[in-house]
Amino acid sequence: MDKVTTRVKASVPRKSWELSVYDHYMSPNESAATSRQGAFFDLDKTIIARSSVLAFATPFARAGLMSKSTLLKSIYSQLLFSLSSADADKTEKLRAQLSEMVAGWPIDEVKEVVNETLHKLIEPIIFEEALDLIEEHQAAGREVVIVSSSGEEVVRPIAALLGVKSVIATRMRVEDGKYTGEIEYYAFGQAKADAIIEFARDHNIDLADSVAYSDSMTDVPMLSSVGRGYAVNPDKELRRVAIEKGWKVLTFKQPISIQDRLDAVPKKSLVIAGAGVAIVGLLALATGSRKKKSRTTTA
Repeated sequence: MDKVTTRVKASVPRKSWELSVYDHYMSPNESAATSRQGAFFDLDKTIIARSSVLAFATPFARAGLMSKSTLLKSIYSQLLFSLSSADADKTEKLRAQLSEMVAGWPIDEVKEVVNETLHKLIEPIIFEEALDLIEEHQAAGREVVIVSSSGEEVVRPIAALLGVKSVIATRMRVEDGKYTGEIEYYAFGQAKADAIIEFARDHNIDLADSVAYSDSMTDVPMLSSVGRGYAVNPDKELRRVAIEKGWKVLTFKQPISIQDRLDAVPKKSLVIAGAGVAIVGLLALATGSRKKKSRTTTA
């Protein structure tokens, strides 16, 4: 099984939209507290531009884990879910479908498929704006946590790719190396908020001084569990709630490959280094010219 490669963090300029978020956040007047701060991110359509489950559906089918009809049904259900309001009834139907679909899947095979296709499927759909935020929070010493209703076997490798250690995700019951179809913990709605509260208690995180990001109305409990909630590319219902509660609305629209992001840094460094060499060369030339002129005058 291939190991997931953790991304190397690149030093990139802050975007203009980030200034309003962090000017308050990094104010030197804020007093240091003994507790820590946290930054909690939803995954689908917040960090990545599409459903993580949908992204891996085709590889799962190719590996023989699901039939073509099940694949089409899964894609159709995910599309309906994403295009309509994600209320409790629709989410429960999706949860039941997930339980039925994965029953009997060998967990090791699931992990292998995810790890083998992770870079190809996920890297190109990561929002650059989300990467910037994650890096800013980590640089400031905050605990970054990805909170997702997708399965743990999918979410953890994505988190590792992003350099994030902490994950709250849906857990399936496993017996004899296979999913039973029973869900032990479903990271959805209020359950997300409850898990965040428990995580904060276990890790000495002050939620009143923490932040959360999500795109969905179903994550209002999650966004309400922290001091500052941010609605990212929100659906209509979440946008309305965000306006009512005074939450900032962020627009993420620039998916970028991590490799492209890293490749851009050396090019910029080479330009800066080249400019530095040119300046040194000009200074040396000018100094040599002055010395030569001085010797000529003395003679």
